[in-house]
Amino acid sequence: MSLRNKVDIANSLVTTPELVAGLDVSYEAGTRRVVAVAIVVESRTLEVRDISAAHGEVRFPYVPGLLAFREVPILMEALENLACRPEVLVCDGYGIAHPRRFGLASHMGVLTGLPSFGVAKSPFIGTFAEPGKRRGEWSPITEDGETLGRVLRTQTGIRPVFVSIGHRIGLDQATDLTLILSRRYRIPEVIRQADILSREALRKLRE
Repeated sequence: MSLRNKVDIANSLVTTPELVAGLDVSYEAGTRRVVAVAIVVESRTLEVRDISAAHGEVRFPYVPGLLAFREVPILMEALENLACRPEVLVCDGYGIAHPRRFGLASHMGVLTGLPSFGVAKSPFIGTFAEPGKRRGEWSPITEDGETLGRVLRTQTGIRPVFVSIGHRIGLDQATDLTLILSRRYRIPEVIRQADILSREALRKLRE
């Protein structure tokens, strides 16, 4: 059975998870060097509980739609080095809102067995209407009659983000968690911090 066939789009969360991990990867321009960061926060307070970084070299070429094959190995290494186990993974990218219905968030969810979803900064596939201007308003992302995710306004009057489930989580739950984690900024705090920390780690490697 292929990994894609193992994606479970049913929600497995009984309550709001306490520990949420954000994942992101930064690349050094002109080289193969890459740094991945996994950061775990408490959903209620956004307090950081653990941080792990892994660095190495990418071995898969850049191919649109196949980002997971570049990032999964280094992200798995960062996750494995965490001292605490998160309950949910949030990826900077897509889940089933993907040409193969198997984006980075789905890939990471299936490999780890953890509920996962993606929050992207820009659209990828499907069609959607612009959501209302107020925080929490959303519109569906659809393709051929299938709902693939939501365009979600995390801050009033600010550009929306693109939420899609990855594995073992429902779209309502992914939407709610995105808002919980986006109290001050457009991007959920876990992936915002993972992005900042991965860039800092990459800069230190160059020094």
